[in-house]
Amino acid sequence: MNLKKQSIVIAGGGSTFTPGIIMMLLENLDRFPIRQIKFYDNDAERQKQIADAAEIILKERAPEIEFLSTTDPEEAFTDVDFVMAHIRVGKYAMREIDEKIPLKYDVIGQETCGPGGVSYGMRSIGGVLGIIDYMEKYSPDAWMLNYSNPAAIVAEATRKLRPNSKIINICDMPVGIEHRMVEILGMKSRKELSIRYYGLNHFGWWTDIRDQDGNDLLPKLREHVSKHGYLTPKELEGTANETVEKSWEHTFGKAKEVFALDPLTMPNTYLKYYLFPQDEVALADPNHTRANEVMEHREKLVFDECNRISQIGTAKNTDLAADEHASYIVDLARAIAYNTKERMLLIVPNNGAIVNFDPTAMVEIPCIVGSQGPEPLVQGEIPRFQKGLMEQQVAVEKLVVEAWDEGSYQKLWQAITLSRTVPNARVAKEILDDLIVANKDFWPTLS
Repeated sequence: MNLKKQSIVIAGGGSTFTPGIIMMLLENLDRFPIRQIKFYDNDAERQKQIADAAEIILKERAPEIEFLSTTDPEEAFTDVDFVMAHIRVGKYAMREIDEKIPLKYDVIGQETCGPGGVSYGMRSIGGVLGIIDYMEKYSPDAWMLNYSNPAAIVAEATRKLRPNSKIINICDMPVGIEHRMVEILGMKSRKELSIRYYGLNHFGWWTDIRDQDGNDLLPKLREHVSKHGYLTPKELEGTANETVEKSWEHTFGKAKEVFALDPLTMPNTYLKYYLFPQDEVALADPNHTRANEVMEHREKLVFDECNRISQIGTAKNTDLAADEHASYIVDLARAIAYNTKERMLLIVPNNGAIVNFDPTAMVEIPCIVGSQGPEPLVQGEIPRFQKGLMEQQVAVEKLVVEAWDEGSYQKLWQAITLSRTVPNARVAKEILDDLIVANKDFWPTLS
């Protein structure tokens, strides 16, 4: 079967994740052939460092692929089949502020959860809508596969403000947890798992996990997670090939406490921020947050390596590697391009998939994906505990989008007040007022 070659634009060409996506695309050319890759970013200098290295990598490994790096929307979005978007409006400097302002008030600072997520969402909405508009103007038949965070708020914004757009919002955190489940179970690939899952982005639960023969894998997972969370056997033994960062080691271990609240399911790790916010504040360093870790490590390593490749003119000995989680985006693009009917976990309008939940909520559930996009799979009714948590969080997300759209200070104050990470409305207002000052160059004017 001759597969049609695809044209892709990576929106956020200057991202630290872009090299991993390029390496991943190159590893999958037999499944997803490419004729053209473009980079688009509004920061030319930052993008150039990644693009110069990517151009060398492509010339050495796939010289038949045309490559272009640009800051011109028309040039970037014309003649493309897929937009792979992972933008970060305000870059890591603003993420640092998102994390540190709430911590001044003993509220967790996190890039997608709580006030930090609200702040990031208020910056991201306009950026993502702008990319959709470019795509629809210059390549109206293209699909946008959106990785940009905070995915829950961005997904609600696209549902409400661009309801007919061909955008699919995705997140690789469940994929990363499923990789850990596979290690715990002694299996080889997450593709061996058949799962049922429901929730919101960074806010969900696995309700059924089986192998391809239909054997129930939850009992073994329950036994392990109740004692060790999602830390793998090799990590517990100290024999893992890669050392997990301390912050992530805590996150994966903390899952055992989240699991205890509903031991019939397997939780998403991000639930720790909503269910144990005081614990996370106690562990946080208000002067050195996750944003600082990323800037000091991943960001520095990626840009140093890209600059090294550019200086010596070859990538033959590079340690840049395919982003394992990003292979999910290839599966999604393949499903649309070649109608593979892949089963995938996506963020989609509920529309009755969770029977006893808001039909307009953007929920994360399994879908069958083909050339027409995702077909959500019905998950039935959900328990009162999860339903109550999700209703509160959906209200936060909807209020944020309404606040952005209407320029409403009141609704953004209400959104932050509703977050389970915030103790009361007075603290919510104090945090909001600080965030408004910090985001004066990014947020719409609120009144």
